[in-house]
Amino acid sequence: MTMPRRPSRPVSVGGVVVGGGAPISVQSMTTTKTADIDGTLAQVYALKAAGADIVRITCNENEAAEALVEIVPRSPVPIIADIHFQYRLALGALEAGVQGLRLNPGNIRNEAHIKTVAREAKDRAVPIRVGVNAGSLDRDILARFGRPVPEALVESALLEIRYLEEVDFNDIKISVKHSHVPSMVDAYRLLSERVEYPFHLGVTEAGPLPGGLIKSVAGIATLLLEGIGDTIRFSLTADPVEEAKAGRQLLEYLGLRERAGLDLIACPSCGRADIDVIEVAKQAQARLESEHLPIQVAVMGCVVNGPGEAREADLGIAAGRGKGHLFIKGRVVRVVPEEEMVEALVEEARRLVDDGLEARLAAADEHAEDMAAAAAAELIELQGDVNRVAERRAAVVDVTRG
Repeated sequence: MTMPRRPSRPVSVGGVVVGGGAPISVQSMTTTKTADIDGTLAQVYALKAAGADIVRITCNENEAAEALVEIVPRSPVPIIADIHFQYRLALGALEAGVQGLRLNPGNIRNEAHIKTVAREAKDRAVPIRVGVNAGSLDRDILARFGRPVPEALVESALLEIRYLEEVDFNDIKISVKHSHVPSMVDAYRLLSERVEYPFHLGVTEAGPLPGGLIKSVAGIATLLLEGIGDTIRFSLTADPVEEAKAGRQLLEYLGLRERAGLDLIACPSCGRADIDVIEVAKQAQARLESEHLPIQVAVMGCVVNGPGEAREADLGIAAGRGKGHLFIKGRVVRVVPEEEMVEALVEEARRLVDDGLEARLAAADEHAEDMAAAAAAELIELQGDVNRVAERRAAVVDVTRG
């Protein structure tokens, strides 16, 4: 069960509210050279299509700051400028119209410079993320703690926050990212006891797939289920579109955002499977994802257990004796040749989204359920009790009754 959300002060990033109980947002970051305006915008649009609510863009040189002048007004989502070392680039990004800044306390260390940026951001109502990273901590803080332990990350964040608060700047988001998942989780837990600002969650330098994905899910999901976190980013060594897609899917799977895309479930296959479940699931996922349908679909290996086991899915297909048994909420509505399974699934998914559940159930083939039952009975007769249910049940009885 998800714990109640941690109370936090809301900030607005170009109209996307972060914190204060607002829906948890998804972020990613472009990998293009910012000076390549068209290339950067193309990636921003791709990230938006994949589920990103906010996109961060590096502002690491004068040409990048100048390019933001054209990128920001043409972007479909709010843009956050990522600033390292040069505080004047933050000022330039603000002048270009960005809707947010990310400052790293580990590499902009001059207090006066930080406060100058904060004053300019306040005048423009632009929030700042205090982006602490285990790999770039303030040198003094790192020396005091010896290594980037959670307490060091929290101390660095609090120091930067103090600078901002001293010039009456409070539109703050915070991240305390670490590549070591337990340390990342502990850092956010510690910080949650000290401040009321919203949190940007992430496992820094998570790495390539699949390991980076696993680490990110482990850290981010743990905190979200504890009610900690207001916006998230998967930091993967991969196409950033994969980051946005993964972030959106995680929120949907945790029930923290409404489903906007495909949720495909499939059985792991067993001795009763009549098809190559892995291959059919792969084909179905590719086809259905291209349709951008907000629907849960099941691919099951046999008609004996498939419709019943996946009856909570909006739609599904189960194989049986050369046929594909199409079912909606566990009810078989149509039977098609096995080679047409994927095509039938895609076609029915479109109709289900367009026409609605009741209409599609009303249009069901009246003989479909009888055909599925007959196929299931034939399969059981042919294969026998592949799971040895009767034999194993008898063994359990012997053990439990002595």
